[in-house]
Formats: sequence, structure tokens, C-alpha cells
Amino acid sequence: MVRLRVRQLDLEAGGKFIVVLNRDDAEELGVSGLSRVKVSKDSKDVIAIVNLATESIPRGHIGVYNEVKSYLGLRDLEEVNVEAISFPTSVYHIRSKLSGKRLTYEEIYEVVKDVVSGRLSEVEIAAFIVALHAFGLDLDEAASLSLAMVETGSKLELKKPLIVDKHSIGGVPGDKTTLLVVPIIAASGLTIPKSSSRAITSAAGTADRAETLMPVNLRLSEVREVVEKTNGCIVWGGALDLAPADDIFIRVENPLSIDPLLLPSIMSKKKAVGANLLVIDIPTGRGTKVKTIGEADMLAKDFIELGRRLGIEVRCAVTYGEQPVGYTVGPALEAWEALNTLMGKSRPYDLIDKAAHIAGILLEMSGKARGGNGREIALKILESGKAEEKLREIIGAQGGNTKITPEDIPLGHERYTVYSKRRGVILWIDNSIVVEAARLAGAPRDKGAGILLHKKIGDKVSEGEPLATIYAERASRLEKPAKILEETLAIGVGDRMEMLIHEIKGRPVTKKTFVLER
Repeated sequence: MVRLRVRQLDLEAGGKFIVVLNRDDAEELGVSGLSRVKVSKDSKDVIAIVNLATESIPRGHIGVYNEVKSYLGLRDLEEVNVEAISFPTSVYHIRSKLSGKRLTYEEIYEVVKDVVSGRLSEVEIAAFIVALHAFGLDLDEAASLSLAMVETGSKLELKKPLIVDKHSIGGVPGDKTTLLVVPIIAASGLTIPKSSSRAITSAAGTADRAETLMPVNLRLSEVREVVEKTNGCIVWGGALDLAPADDIFIRVENPLSIDPLLLPSIMSKKKAVGANLLVIDIPTGRGTKVKTIGEADMLAKDFIELGRRLGIEVRCAVTYGEQPVGYTVGPALEAWEALNTLMGKSRPYDLIDKAAHIAGILLEMSGKARGGNGREIALKILESGKAEEKLREIIGAQGGNTKITPEDIPLGHERYTVYSKRRGVILWIDNSIVVEAARLAGAPRDKGAGILLHKKIGDKVSEGEPLATIYAERASRLEKPAKILEETLAIGVGDRMEMLIHEIKGRPVTKKTFVLER
């Protein structure tokens, strides 16, 4: 053990405990880069990952990241005790998985606990995720991961006898279904505490859409108050500490373009909010995560069985995913369309139909609807104005303006419209290109950015008629999305379903679309 003086670095490590040692001090302690040390002050201590420096941290000092400083309450130049410790046992469990061995609940719990506490480095977490991707995880391991992720985070404990929820595995742009389903279900008298994600690889996550209508960064106690008052909420899950390991895993999964934790990631969040009944939306088709109905059915089987092991009754809705849901893609545009739909000012058939089916399944599962008439009851709640009234109640409870209108939602004032170069029928819409264009326009960071479609698959179009309008908050953001929509076959127009899609004359540069949503 040595005593070193603190140097505050004013750096954040995404929740991890990291310190920087001078190489000579590290050698004296017998540690190297990515080793662990215990840093102690008074009666508190923390296990931190070591980085090394030669000149920026002088001998006898220890550089501390903000997480270490805050946890121990450190000040510049005060002394702390530093001692070397061995690698966490969880590292050996990760090595076992890398060898293809099956992990027990206790081993998985230890890995997840060390992930949440910041004791594992990015390299070790990446190794765990790659091992799950390469060797797979059976349903026992998926159940163990789900439970471990719940136990290492907070829980939303509601005094309600029945809690329902819905979740989409993602992959289809413009899916603002939640903004309709939550108020429909809450208006029926059921409780639906919806925690949602922000966009990871898409143009808008549910939390991004909802944030244009109301605050979504609520604390757990505030969420409880909102749900007790209104029967529902739409909040950002990242602020609630529900299954926090998932957010850490996602940061590693994204650059690797793999998603082995899909099932436990989703199910742990639902277990953490106390859901009894759950509908999983599985969008299916080209450009989505799940390409065929057969694959969707197999995934649904796993969700249902995993739900059984976790004490959650699960049904799955396999939905059409070969074009955006509704006509808008981008946070503010999607909120604008959803609010217009709830107010009866517009009636995008696919959005209404999907929301009514998903809400209808929940109504039937709960006993609120019988004889397969859940969709009809959901439509009645929507058409009666009760869903709009309930959404406004939720908006107010979450701190938003209950009188908000679609015109109050700020949309990007810089716009560019793409026109059809021929007459015919819309044969396809390439979801991945639409998402790429929306992100190039600034979504989801720029809330007003996105794409407004003027036509959908099956619609007739004349030469010179508008196909899509790009919205941006800055003129400089229009050039790239305009080019991609003008020069690619993002929206296919033809006289009939033609067999030739396009001709390739050279070696094309192809990029696989990776969809990672929660």
C-alpha cells in the first residue's frame, strides 16, 4: 500500500471508476494498465481500473476521474491510500464463456454486478458480449441475465394489482405507436408504466418523440407519482436506473454491430417495472432486424418462454415492417403526427391499425375485452377522444403543457422536397436509406429534423409529384440527405412490380444495416 496525493482530472468515464498512476508508482505497487487498485479515504473505498502516465501525473500523485472524486468526496492534493488487488472473479467467468461453457446464475450475477459497479474494463465487457454472440446463450442463461440485471438496479414498485406493458424490438422507422397505445390503455383503466429508450442507431427513439411533448427525464419517485395519478407514463428509462447494466452493454454492442442481449435486455426492464402482462412487437420484413415471419415466430417462442420463467405473461405481435409507420420519421415530426392522430385531424391507417391491434391484445389479455374484440374497443377509445384526453393528463403530470397543439411543435424550418421522376406506383421504400437521410438531416439530436413521406407503398404517383420532404434545423444539413434521396432507390416507383430492381456494373461497396434499439 502507498499514500498518494489526489489530482482531479475533470474527466468522466461513463460511470466507471478510473484512476491514473505514474508508471514508477504503478511499478512499486506491482500493477499495470487495466489492473485494479483499491483507493481508500477514511472509511470509504472504491475499486478502480488503472491507466498509466509518465509525465502528466508526477510521482507520488494519483489522477482521479470524476466518478472516483464524487464517490469518495475527494479534494485536490489530499492523500489517499492505494493498494493493488487481484482481478475480479467475474473475469474468470468471462473466460469460461469464451471457452464455450454455460454459466450459472451465480456466475452471471457476479459478471453483471461488476459491470454495474465499474469493476470491469471495456475490453472485458466486450469479451463477455462477444462470447455471448459467438457461443449463444440458452434460455436458462437468458433468464439468469434478466434477473441479475433487475437485481443490480432499481425497481418501480407500484401498488397496483395488474401492470401491463408493450415493447417493440425496433427496426422500423417512424414507429410512434407507443404515443397512441399508452393513452389508449391508460384510458381503459389499466396501468402501463412505459419506460423507453432514446435513439441508438435510428432517427428517433420513443423517449425522443415524447420529449417534444413533455419532460421524460423523471426520477423513479416522480414516475411512481405520475402512474399512480394517471395510470400511465412515457419516460426515458436511462434516468431510472432500471437494469442499468443494459445501458453499459449497449455502449459496447453498438460499435461491434452485434446484439446478443436482445431478450434479457428487454425482459429485465419489464420485470423491473413489475409488468404482469406484456406484448412484444416484432416488426418483420426487409430492412428490419427480423427478415421473415418464420424467424419472427421463433423469436416470439423464446420471448414467451423467457416471460414464463420470469413470471410475465407474454404475447407477441408480428407486424409489417417494410416501410415506415405513418408518414413521418424524426422526433418532432413523429410527435406532431401522433398528436394529430389522437385529435382526429389525420388518420394514417397503418399507424392506427398497428396501435389498435397492440392495445387490443393487452385489453384481451387483461380481461377488459373478450371474444377477440380488443381492437374494436381500442379504436372506440381512440375515436371517442378519451385517448387524447388521457395523453394530455399524462403530459400535465410529467410537467408538460396540457393544451399543446400540433402547431406548437417546432419542426425544422429548412426543407427540401424530392419529386418523382416518373409516373407509376410506389413499389418499395428502403427503410435504412430513409433512416440514414433523417440522421444526416440532424435527427435525433435536432428534434425538428427528419423526413415527411408524401406517398406510401401502393400509392399512385405522377411525374413531378412530391415523394418526400426533408426537414432540418440548419440549411447546411440538407445537402447530404437530399443527395442520398435523389441518387439512390430509396423510394421505388414503377408501373407494376418489375423483376429488375437495378443493374450493378462494378464491384459495389455494400454496408450492412445494423439496428440496435431498446
